[in-house]
Amino acid sequence: MTRPIDLWLLSILVCPVTRTPLRWDEAAQELVSEAAGLAYPVRDGVPVMLVEEARRLNA
Repeated sequence: MTRPIDLWLLSILVCPVTRTPLRWDEAAQELVSEAAGLAYPVRDGVPVMLVEEARRLNA
């Protein structure tokens, strides 16, 4: 089951690497940083904002 991310939370979260806004990818359940080329997972509605847990985006 997919869970939507809270829009208020999305509005205040930034990439920990670049400090740029994130985009919500509902299908993948990830917060995407286009600037860093990383996708941060969201587990049980909680964003995991650790670079070690992020997935590299395909270039």
